[in-house]
Amino acid sequence: MKKIFSVLFFLFLTSFVRAQSEQLAQNYFDRGEFEKALVSYEALSKAQPTNLSYSLKMAECYQQLSQFDKSEKLLQDLYDKYKQSNFLVELGYNFQLQKNLDKAKKYFDQAVDRIKKNSNEVYQVAYAFEHKTLVDYALQSYQTALSLDSKFNFNFQMAVLYGQKGDVDTMIDLFLNESFRNPQNLVIIQSQLSRFMIEDTTTSFNETLKKALLLRIQKSQDIFWNEFLSWFFVQLKEYGKAFVQQKAIYKRNPESFSNIINLGQLAIAENDSTNAVEILSFVLENTSDLDLQIQCHSYLMDMKIKKATAAEYPSLSQELDLLIKKYGVSPYSLSLLKLKAHFLAFYLKRPEEGKEILKNALEIPINREQIAYVKMELADILLFEEKFNQALIYYSQIESEGNNSPMGQEANLKIAKTSYYRGDFKWANHQLEVLKSASTQLIANDALDLFLLISDNTVEDSTQVALKKFSRADFLLFQDKKQDALAAFQAILKENKGDAIEPVTLLRIGKIYESKGDTTSALVSYKQIIDNFKECIYIDEALFYSAELYYQTNDFDKANPLYEELITKHEDSIYYVTAQKRYRKLRGDKEI
Repeated sequence: MKKIFSVLFFLFLTSFVRAQSEQLAQNYFDRGEFEKALVSYEALSKAQPTNLSYSLKMAECYQQLSQFDKSEKLLQDLYDKYKQSNFLVELGYNFQLQKNLDKAKKYFDQAVDRIKKNSNEVYQVAYAFEHKTLVDYALQSYQTALSLDSKFNFNFQMAVLYGQKGDVDTMIDLFLNESFRNPQNLVIIQSQLSRFMIEDTTTSFNETLKKALLLRIQKSQDIFWNEFLSWFFVQLKEYGKAFVQQKAIYKRNPESFSNIINLGQLAIAENDSTNAVEILSFVLENTSDLDLQIQCHSYLMDMKIKKATAAEYPSLSQELDLLIKKYGVSPYSLSLLKLKAHFLAFYLKRPEEGKEILKNALEIPINREQIAYVKMELADILLFEEKFNQALIYYSQIESEGNNSPMGQEANLKIAKTSYYRGDFKWANHQLEVLKSASTQLIANDALDLFLLISDNTVEDSTQVALKKFSRADFLLFQDKKQDALAAFQAILKENKGDAIEPVTLLRIGKIYESKGDTTSALVSYKQIIDNFKECIYIDEALFYSAELYYQTNDFDKANPLYEELITKHEDSIYYVTAQKRYRKLRGDKEI
């Protein structure tokens, strides 16, 4: 046993040392220290002569040092010894670097000829050409193999290469062919296409892709292409057009509403209430599934409540009661019960009645996830009542039982926010540090925003006086006490002029005015950020919110310069894609 252990330990140690040496060599190469990299790779190659990747790295070092003769000799020796076709590509590339194109072509052609003798060599040859960004030769390699054996399928590889050449028509054609032939590759293909859609600056790519999909819909009756076109419109946030495709799919295959429901949820998330209502109403008109009906009613009622005025609250309360009476109190109607409880607490300011509904719901035979769902709302209402400790107990229960699920992470975020509202910023940031890498992007973004807010306003003000006032104003917003929150934020502006807290305070004030329908005052707040805080992390939001307000009021001459500034100076903004789309439309690009 001792001998076996010693051998295993020696192998482990050897492997560890080699990995460290390889990393060091690569670091030298990446930093442009090619002499040091060469020495390191020579040592690695001597220790492992059969590892040809080290030899190829040595050749690259020679080339970077303009020692082309040494590189040629090394590569020729490797080819003579192993007869691998990729070394022909390497030799050709070595001559191309010396501008000796005739000799380079000679070796490249020899590599392609190897495919003609053995078509299976295409993988090695084409990869070598791709690695050297020799796109035309890589395509020639694949085409040569295809001419010899039609069973080969290089649609994906060739599509990527045609994309690199700028031949988007052929790229799209190959990607679509491959997606239909091998649907398991659909997600990765759509990921490739979405990158081009986002980066497209003229809408020409989007138009070409749209036409290609429409052509396939016309030629084929397969709903695969309707699904693909629906996906295309979703990427552009054209939910109404995506819905047209989903309706066409439903008429031919009326088995599931899941994609249509998902589309409605996306429209809600993007505040596209017009299309969301149409989509969800279509489901209600066509389904007898009680669970789906309740789900749609819950979404529709939630949208109504968020847009309602106080005068409309009584009728909405009555409408909720009628729905609960219609579907009964059961595990299926939890979403309606939760919505009623939230409405009572946050809108009608009757939290005790809201809590009573939720406590009764916990007596229903519901599963673990549903229990967490109800407890989350119960904790929210307790937080609304400023019963922080009781709220934290429920949030902690959900978080500990969630096993890092999205609901568990949401509970963890609410624990952090509760600590933030109480002014315990150190503990809040401790929680947020972990949540910044949450699997749910929305939670990760919210956690990062709050983390930066706390961090940025702790550096200049170690006592966190302004931040404490700000967190209190934020809590008033959580309680839906907008007028009180507005007054609190305005007081912060007066008392903390010039402090780091100022731009985010202006942003909050702007959003409150927006929610109250006071567009003019909202624009004034955003303009102060744009004019006076160009380097702050909230500048992209101020630009986007201002542009959107001008866009909604058809003041396009003021909206477009703001969109343009956002897409030219803030490419990493989460609003980049929407701003880019608006900008193109206002600029006069052809509508897709």
